[in-house]
Amino acid sequence: MGLDQYATARKGESSVDDEGFTYYEDSMELAYWRKHPNLQGYMQQLWHEKGNDGEFNCVDLELTLKDLDALEDALDSKELPQTSGFFFGSNSDDHYEEQDREFIAQARDAIKQGYTVIYSSWW
Repeated sequence: MGLDQYATARKGESSVDDEGFTYYEDSMELAYWRKHPNLQGYMQQLWHEKGNDGEFNCVDLELTLKDLDALEDALDSKELPQTSGFFFGSNSDDHYEEQDREFIAQARDAIKQGYTVIYSSWW
């Protein structure tokens, strides 16, 4: 068990299968992180800033170009919030720095192509 984090790009209509899973006409994975707790803390703060309440687990967070710019600024200034949780692991900012920046670039491109970028996690 542990913290699994995903970023996907979605476009088009959604449909739900017989088991309750939602699928999109066009969907692609942009990034996958395993136990990147400070990114999780950052996204949780953003989720609350966007007016959401409750536990930030197994929910979708839409990321805009503005959100991606703010994330990049937080990476540049090393300001991801120190975050811990039973399943989260330890600080992995240095390990994931290159992947975080690659994700931001891919997410920006996806948005410019008409996709909606989503961050989600499960722990």
